[in-house]
Amino acid sequence: MKLNIVPASTGMTWVRLGIKTFLQQPLAMSGLFFLYMAAGTLLSFLPVFGLILALMIVPAATLGLMAATQEALKGKFPMPTVLISAFRAGRQRVRAMLVLGALYAAACLLITLAVPLLVGGTPPAADAGREAMLTPQFQLTMLVTMLLYLPISLLFWHAPALVHWHGISPVKSLFFSLVACLRNAGAFLMFGLGWFAVFLGIGIVISLVSGLLGSAEFMAAAVMPLVLLMAAMFSTSIYFTFRDSFVATPPDDSPGSAEDAQNINDNP
Repeated sequence: MKLNIVPASTGMTWVRLGIKTFLQQPLAMSGLFFLYMAAGTLLSFLPVFGLILALMIVPAATLGLMAATQEALKGKFPMPTVLISAFRAGRQRVRAMLVLGALYAAACLLITLAVPLLVGGTPPAADAGREAMLTPQFQLTMLVTMLLYLPISLLFWHAPALVHWHGISPVKSLFFSLVACLRNAGAFLMFGLGWFAVFLGIGIVISLVSGLLGSAEFMAAAVMPLVLLMAAMFSTSIYFTFRDSFVATPPDDSPGSAEDAQNINDNP
């Protein structure tokens, strides 16, 4: 395995491939994403360790969604069991994935502890109203949270796939993930801008339709389902960022080759 440096324009290709692959299996990909969200929500309701468990499954669930994308590329219908792919790869890799999950949970919890210390005051409640969200305190809290989470995101972006498909140790996978993201910063910047444009475009369409119908209720009812669908579509594109960032001789269960992308292009 070695790092592959891609041009900045590849970021837009990742967005396009994610959308096309999602549309090949929209029910499966959206259903798997909703199943993951439901599992995380239920775990977070458990007393004492619920939130920690919900955070710990994020790397494994990310890998599961990437494996589902790989199945969709092959023309297969991803089954729900693909979400637990990380726990079906042998004891050593399962242990490594659990360690990765624990590190992710610890990092996220550290952020929740650090933000109040940095911005001061009491953090806004999760169900804060629109007025509270417009306050400088809330906006500063969100900005600091995003800035602190950015390096965490880079560290864990490729880590689950490196642990599962290449047998890299958790700590090394974090390092390799960070390096890959930084070396391909141009592509990831375009990737982020591309998805921002997609989300913005969908928001504009909803606003226009709501205005034409003269119904604020329509907008309120449509926003959440569409946001979840777009999040599921975004999660589908993550696979391509990993596949193109590393070069390796793929074993039987490793990510697909560049021919998969060609199949998507030829058969939208």
